[in-house]
Amino acid sequence: MKHGATVLNLASIIEHNARLTPNKEAVICFDKRLTYGDLNSAVNRVANVLKELGIGYGDKVALSCPNVPFFPMVYYGILKVGAVVVPLNILFKPREIEYHLRDSDAKALFVFEGTAELPMAQMAKEAFEKVETCEHLIIMTQSDESLFSEHPSLLKLMESVSDKFQIYPTAPDDTCLILYTSGTTGKPKGAELTHSNVYMNAIAAWELHVSASGVRKGEQSVCLITLPLFHTTGQTAQMNAQLYAGNKIVLLPRFEPQVFLETVKRERVNFWTGVPTMYWAILKYVEENNIDVTPYAESLTILSSGGAPMPVEVMKKFEQIFGVRVLEGYGLSETSPIVSFNHPQLPSKPGTVGQPIFGVEIKCVDENDNEVPQGERGEIVVRGHNVMKGYYKNPEATAEAMRNGWFHTGDIGVIDEEGYLSIVDRKKEMILRGGYNIYPRELEEVIMTHPAVSLCAVIGVPDERLGEEVKAYVVKKPGAQLTEEEFIEWCKTQFAANKYPRYVEFRDSLPIGGTGKILKRLLKEELTGK
Repeated sequence: MKHGATVLNLASIIEHNARLTPNKEAVICFDKRLTYGDLNSAVNRVANVLKELGIGYGDKVALSCPNVPFFPMVYYGILKVGAVVVPLNILFKPREIEYHLRDSDAKALFVFEGTAELPMAQMAKEAFEKVETCEHLIIMTQSDESLFSEHPSLLKLMESVSDKFQIYPTAPDDTCLILYTSGTTGKPKGAELTHSNVYMNAIAAWELHVSASGVRKGEQSVCLITLPLFHTTGQTAQMNAQLYAGNKIVLLPRFEPQVFLETVKRERVNFWTGVPTMYWAILKYVEENNIDVTPYAESLTILSSGGAPMPVEVMKKFEQIFGVRVLEGYGLSETSPIVSFNHPQLPSKPGTVGQPIFGVEIKCVDENDNEVPQGERGEIVVRGHNVMKGYYKNPEATAEAMRNGWFHTGDIGVIDEEGYLSIVDRKKEMILRGGYNIYPRELEEVIMTHPAVSLCAVIGVPDERLGEEVKAYVVKKPGAQLTEEEFIEWCKTQFAANKYPRYVEFRDSLPIGGTGKILKRLLKEELTGK
């Protein structure tokens, strides 16, 4: 780094609060409670471990860890030495871990020990042994004993190093994270986010929280994190944002409605962000068990939703039962993540993801990158402080995504007369039936209003005559009676003749991914075998 250049290292948010309020609680996970002083000491020890392993500025370090205190300890430790964090989905199999280690040029891999059902360390070891460029495998265990004699326990390594460390002076445009996209088309791509990208987005997330709840900086609030920390929303819009503000984060390694409610009540949680399927699961649990939510909801001040479009019916019902406002936002891994939000000082528009956050611009364009008229559908493009550097080692994909100075999201949206953005669908999920564009999101919104429907997903299935036909997968409410014929006849009354689902399949559940989204690609793979 050049002399006199601006310094910005995201890990300074931990150091700063440890200096100001070392005895304030920072991270809670069941009976484990860390103050800011505790967290900063642990982060410094991890940084010293990395330094002794020869890892420093610009090196890539992979991190595979659920929502437990090890995650922030290692995450900020990697950043403190000037290295780059590569978070991995904890559900990855050895083949997927191997791909990400190779593609990111990871020099080390930190992996949580896992469980009998999810042997994370064993799967990581299988992948690590095939990647000659990854030099170190460190196991995060609850004791200082490693699961494998040839690979050290992180706690054991931390015992022998100092809890003091001088933070590396990274520049604002130095790479902070490489977040891999889900890979809906081809292999996953690594979005390079800078310290400035992530820091600015964390501040923006916190400011939205402040304006929504009235909490001031210095007044400690409590944020529950059930979204996986390896995902951009849990990581930056929650963990980074709340720790920046000196707040308390409560980590749940696994989302379960009962545990969610108990934790909210026990820890007096004020703020939570979930994906729509989590809201749906909580409502289902409350209704099936006839639970009075009053004692669980009294501490909540604001809730938000992201990751996938929230069905309007689910949002309305949740707000009615819990008596707390739910604000929907929109973002992507490539945008750090927040792009837009239903700003708390303005009226919410259910079904929209609000207006752009500070310093961010959006518009909807046609296939020639011309802006479409207000109220018309187009691909959402974004520019601002939140947009990534590019895709790691992939200049072709970067150039394609960043055409004309705007990041092309692949999402189809509509901007209304007040600047509110609605997500119509994924460009790649659009169904082309006989030359007509059909947007699954539009159909799903309406289907969710059927009194017998609890959850649904709509996809396009191959059709010899029309190219694609419309199929709905439906989870019925407990005890609900609904036949295929009745469902399709109802759909005919709701949709134009070219839109309504010709096929329906009733299921007890739908495939849900590690981030809580419905995995439509698995439904398609069942049909096509691809």
